[in-house]
Amino acid sequence: MSRTGSGLLELLTEHDVPEKGARLYLAACRAGPQTASELARLSAVNRVEAYRIIKQLVAEGLLSATGARPHRFAALPPAELVDRWIHRASERLRQLEQGRPRILADWEEQRTDLDERDPRKFAVLDGREAIRSVLRKRIGTAKEQILVSANGPILLSMIEGGIDRAFREAVARGVKVRVVTEVYPSNLPQAKHFAAFSELRHTGGPISSRAIVIDRVGAVVSVSGEDGLSPSGGDEVALWSTSPTFVRRARDYHRRLWTGGVRAESRFVELENPPAAVLPVVGGREAIPFQRLKEITKLGMRASGVREFELALPEMIETIARQLGREIAEEVEGETVEEVARSLSRYYETHTMGHLGVVKEHPLTMRVTGCFACTTDSPEIGRVICPQLFRAVLETRVGGRWEVSKPDPTKHAARGCVFTATAA
Repeated sequence: MSRTGSGLLELLTEHDVPEKGARLYLAACRAGPQTASELARLSAVNRVEAYRIIKQLVAEGLLSATGARPHRFAALPPAELVDRWIHRASERLRQLEQGRPRILADWEEQRTDLDERDPRKFAVLDGREAIRSVLRKRIGTAKEQILVSANGPILLSMIEGGIDRAFREAVARGVKVRVVTEVYPSNLPQAKHFAAFSELRHTGGPISSRAIVIDRVGAVVSVSGEDGLSPSGGDEVALWSTSPTFVRRARDYHRRLWTGGVRAESRFVELENPPAAVLPVVGGREAIPFQRLKEITKLGMRASGVREFELALPEMIETIARQLGREIAEEVEGETVEEVARSLSRYYETHTMGHLGVVKEHPLTMRVTGCFACTTDSPEIGRVICPQLFRAVLETRVGGRWEVSKPDPTKHAARGCVFTATAA
């Protein structure tokens, strides 16, 4: 069986009250106001030591002196003592909750606070905010030159993270900022934004490593994203290093991209004044350009009040056919019409485009069955696309101008499509 008051004794010691002081306090609780010598006797504490401890308990408010000399000492009621502890614990909890954001922010700042005295040559920056924090600080200390190698989409991310403002401030201090990136219609506004305060060049090759080199003394290189360790859109991870080898390689990578790059002004003119309007279709993302075409059409209808547009489908099909023909011409062989026709027949078979047979060579007559472009629902597409395709192949491989007849629609089902090619 536990002694009376043992639970309170443990709480007193947990709240930094010495074990002998706790016994003196509990003696006063049980016996009522007592002199120092009586409390020493009741708690089995040396009298001289008891006087010193009682003085400390009075200072902490656990005992209070009453009456004339000799003083008697009364204990703070246990209920009030426990309430005091509860209040103090609640106040500490409230302060901890209020200070939580500042405490964690200070930790993150200290965790990524690197300088030349830091013995680490490499540091892992985990998370977008940690990366941005280090970049802003390091850019803020730059004195001579900052080299940036970044793929196109990263420009927007740097603007959102305030990195562009850090670059501007560095330029105002006399620091030279060179940015090599990929400039396309999708990120043209962001590229112009950076070109306003930095030297910017466009590179046609992919930028596989995102890196920022600062004053030849340090570099931040991303190891996440499409070309890194984590998937695109996942948690961002970067590596900061002051290793001379690491920094040199990041500089060499930037120099290779920069040397082969195109000045920003020339790239802007190229994008804003194209020689022809094109609608690029990329495998796996075929719907994107046509969605864009739909948006442009809707905008035009809304702006002009037109309720109906007519698109010349044959012209669109012919455009597609001519480009396909030029691409196929690079794959087939032969210098004469007959050689090209036989090679084209083999190409159709190996690429599951149907069966193409040469009916006769003079004039060149070809029959296509099982055509990739013809379906039972829309056989007219094949009758439009195939003549233009064959024409482009012949003109690319053989040269000159060629005319290719359209097949007879009444004989399509029985004979397939028959085409005759003649020099124009």
